[in-house]
Amino acid sequence: MYRGFIFGSVKREFQAKYANAILGTAWSLLQPLAMIIVYTVIFTEVMRSKLPGADSTLAYSIYLCSGILTWGLFAEIVGRAQNMFFENANLIKKISFPRLCLPMIVVLSALLNFAIIWGLFTAFLVAAGLFPGAVYLAIVPVLLIQVMFAIGLGIVVGVLNVFFRDVGQFMTIAMQFWFWLTPIVYPVSILPPAARSIVDWNPMAAIVGAYQGILVKGQAPDFDALMPALVIALGLCALGFGLFRKRSGEMVDEL
Repeated sequence: MYRGFIFGSVKREFQAKYANAILGTAWSLLQPLAMIIVYTVIFTEVMRSKLPGADSTLAYSIYLCSGILTWGLFAEIVGRAQNMFFENANLIKKISFPRLCLPMIVVLSALLNFAIIWGLFTAFLVAAGLFPGAVYLAIVPVLLIQVMFAIGLGIVVGVLNVFFRDVGQFMTIAMQFWFWLTPIVYPVSILPPAARSIVDWNPMAAIVGAYQGILVKGQAPDFDALMPALVIALGLCALGFGLFRKRSGEMVDEL
């Protein structure tokens, strides 16, 4: 019933992002392409960075890009979800407005941006002769877990942020620390045992590690290692949507 509203909102957001740019939507391709080139040149040609056990000189570049791109999707969903109730306050106050459309718009918009940059990254892998093959399809369930985890967390933070404005500020800072506690720019193998035990409690470490394993080593994810992230994701989704339904009336008054 509200499919047109959801897809129309996603389309308008995407177009508005480049509305006043001379090159328009071409920037959606140029920006991620520039990022991939920069990371490849700096970490492959200049720093000659290599991963332990990896022979390819592009291995670290692929490791870094896969981690940063997937973290970017996670951060975008969480960041937008924690503010979506404020940004759509006028709509939420309308009784006939289907409020559950908001998380769907956030997810689809983020996935659209991610699909563009991930498509370019995949083309880079193919051109470099480093495409992992059929195991690439294992990205789909990993992506599903990541999106559920991100939107569940985002809704919980978003609802709490309506009643306690410090929550959003705290989450912004927490995301910065979280990034560095996730093996994105460094391999977990270089960490001391005490630090590894901390990383083991990080759900995003398992998710990002699954992407990196697929793209760098051509290995299927260890789904047993992803189970805690899946359980947490489902729990956050249940909690988030539960809070949303229970507190939606009070949220209208606060907004």
